[in-house]
Amino acid sequence: MAKKCDLCGRGATRGASRSHSKIRTLRRQNINLQSVTIEGIKIKACTSCLRTLEKPKRVKAKRKPALKAGEKALKVVKAKKTKTVKAKK
Repeated sequence: MAKKCDLCGRGATRGASRSHSKIRTLRRQNINLQSVTIEGIKIKACTSCLRTLEKPKRVKAKRKPALKAGEKALKVVKAKKTKTVKAKK
């Protein structure tokens, strides 16, 4: 299977690795492909395409109203532990 992005069609490029003596050796630079499922379809997409995809809208949670002047915050009451006393016979 080709190492190409299914969304933009971008593939590998060629680059050169240079040794200390400046000898050029061509090498393949692959793109960063990720297997993702988008709307029920499994595709291979490069990370730059994944960053620019339209994301689902976030739903904001309702916030609690702020305290008004003079109101006190509710105190959390912890349950008290009661000691059990064994009766002597």
